[in-house]
Amino acid sequence: MLEPQHPRLSLRRQCALLGLNRSSCYYEPVAESAENLALMRRLDEQYLRTPFYGSRRMTAWLQSQGEDVNRKRVRRLLRLMGLEALYPKPRTTVPGAGHKIYPYLLRHLEVTRPDQVWSADITYVPLRSGFLYLMAILDWYSRYVLAWRLSNSLDTDFCLEALDEALVRGRPEIFNTDQGVQFTSQEFTRRLESAAVAISMDGKGRALDNVFVERLWRSVKYEEVYLKDYATGAECQAGLKEYLRFYCEERLHQALDYQTPAAVYGVRTGTRSGTERKTSSCRQNVMSTEGQTS
Repeated sequence: MLEPQHPRLSLRRQCALLGLNRSSCYYEPVAESAENLALMRRLDEQYLRTPFYGSRRMTAWLQSQGEDVNRKRVRRLLRLMGLEALYPKPRTTVPGAGHKIYPYLLRHLEVTRPDQVWSADITYVPLRSGFLYLMAILDWYSRYVLAWRLSNSLDTDFCLEALDEALVRGRPEIFNTDQGVQFTSQEFTRRLESAAVAISMDGKGRALDNVFVERLWRSVKYEEVYLKDYATGAECQAGLKEYLRFYCEERLHQALDYQTPAAVYGVRTGTRSGTERKTSSCRQNVMSTEGQTS
């Protein structure tokens, strides 16, 4: 909100109007050390292999690899990355104070068509000298990525931008997320409610409620992020843009009878096609959200 080059208001006056300490204008957050960034990269890779590892097991694993770390440090880095062990437990992602939690609507639901269920999630993306957060919105039936955004912080704005873009394409019947503060915020849920979309949030202690987005993250990281080792955010943006285009329009998916997500979703050069092209002979078998993992 501060404008250093404002023609009439000095920084001192702007800070006074905003109720800010002037020293906060010049504060620059301390970046993570190269050692911590290397540990975060290893933790991210191991998390994809063993998402059920908590901070204790992650600490033990790093120590077995010769790293001199303690649990407190590992727990802080995992929290910074937004990673949490997937296993039944009393509480999952912590919502924001006062945010409404919506019921889980996908239990025993048969997903049989595009735009029936969309879901969203956020993941950590390592850079050579830092990291970013990637948010994507996915159509469950076709695995088509409707919108995505990168951010250097876990705020809500980049999630809202992706949601606005996705809602231009169409309207889902149900939108499913975890209980993170970005998705339980009034700004996010209000947009869905105004579009007459039913909101669903992962149940407590359910590790596979958002399994299709988790599988997207696995593909993105093993097939793109880890191979390219991005140096800058601009490289990351360009690389992910090309990969997600490939993922939706060219990459053949075994679970889709070796079709692309775009073909199953019914997208042709950026527009929706008729429903007669949405379902293949293999996909005519009803997909159940319970127990479907590929």
